[in-house]
Amino acid sequence: MATLRLRQPTAAAPSDRSFWLQDIGAATRTEPLQGSERADVVIVGGGYTGLWTALRIRELAPETRVTVIEADLCGSGASGRNGGQVHSWFAELDQISSVVGLEEARQLCADTVDAITELEQLQRQGTIDMDLRLDGWLWTASSIAQEGAWDRAVEMTAAAGQNRFRPLTAQEIERRTGSSASYAGVVEPNAGTVHPAKLATGLRDLAISRGVVVHERSPVIDIVAASICSVHTPQGTVQAEKVVLAANAWLSALPELRRHLYVVASQVIATSEIPELLDQIGWCDGASICDSQSHVLYYQRTAKGRVVFGRGSGNVAFRGNFGSSFNRSPEHGRDNARELHRVYPALRGVQIEYDWAGPIDCVPENVPVFDHLRGHPNIFYGMGFNGTGIAQTPVGGRILASLVLERKDRWSASGLVGIDRRLALPPEPFRYLGAKLVRSAIRRKNDVEIHNRKPDALTRFLAQLTPGHRKQ
Repeated sequence: MATLRLRQPTAAAPSDRSFWLQDIGAATRTEPLQGSERADVVIVGGGYTGLWTALRIRELAPETRVTVIEADLCGSGASGRNGGQVHSWFAELDQISSVVGLEEARQLCADTVDAITELEQLQRQGTIDMDLRLDGWLWTASSIAQEGAWDRAVEMTAAAGQNRFRPLTAQEIERRTGSSASYAGVVEPNAGTVHPAKLATGLRDLAISRGVVVHERSPVIDIVAASICSVHTPQGTVQAEKVVLAANAWLSALPELRRHLYVVASQVIATSEIPELLDQIGWCDGASICDSQSHVLYYQRTAKGRVVFGRGSGNVAFRGNFGSSFNRSPEHGRDNARELHRVYPALRGVQIEYDWAGPIDCVPENVPVFDHLRGHPNIFYGMGFNGTGIAQTPVGGRILASLVLERKDRWSASGLVGIDRRLALPPEPFRYLGAKLVRSAIRRKNDVEIHNRKPDALTRFLAQLTPGHRKQ
């Protein structure tokens, strides 16, 4: 029998949690695991991937006993720390096609459109109050270097017979966003924003209502792999025939997965509530907005009039090992605030009330991967959503559910299943040193290009060495 040891998370202090998690306050919590329990399937991780997998399993096989074990609170990882942007996979159609082929890629993208409809139905029916607003997703350019970043996705989507994107003029962008920083782009109308923590806790409560057992504040110490696996926490044990690892960046503790996984930190800030000022500058709806930098800016106006402004430009974790610095950056979002003020000069005097960070599990292809561990056909995992998961994890949940239940269908046969054909990353310390060098170059490149200047040749060369780089 093999023992798999998982990395112990450093729970964020209350003041270091995301705005979303602080906003829901003392939401009802479940009891920690104590003593011995038995299940058919144990899911490690109570974020979107784990909860959607639990729901899909119960949909397909209602008699299956499913237990979800979460180290902190459901949604306390990436699921509750993100920017709350909801859009389909059609923006990544080219990347997905390179992994699974064009035909399946088109279907997977359509599946995420269905997932958005499912979210909309959950809110409309009163099942989950997630503040979903389908006012569109704006994919924009604010410099010459960013222009046309969407062209390939739009072309491939149109060729698939889908009309997901509509071009935007500079006037439309300014009218929709209240900013003239971006002047070209496209909009995906059936997309928008959500309150990530409300969605996570809503999925938890929905899973419980459908018979799933959920234990929060129960970090998994190790898993004894056997025909009947034993999952150990500080105060209890669950035995089950199948285990699903849905712990995003924390999966980097396993060397087998770390070969294909790297961990970076995102950084997000939130302003005080300023609805009148946002109305005044013309930013009135719930659209999600991105620019096209390599370290993309993503932002939204919340339902109550805050600005949530994120950037994927944080730390890189050596050997995938990260701690409290990935909960909140020592810089307290200064880089984000600088960019916020560039995009919205009128907000220079507005207080930044929240700043937080969070680890993101990334794979070189920028497309998630699902499989079972080598030598352990009853231990499954899903990882690598690369920060795009709200409409994508419902699809991932279907794949994992079919794998767990040993169903022979399009989900278990997906080209997203199988890690052997994915890129492996360099060993440490070369991976870490290279990542620091490349990310520094990307940052310099972004800072120069945003002023329509050309970066030097060395910076350009280093910036294109990032895993999964696509020339634009």
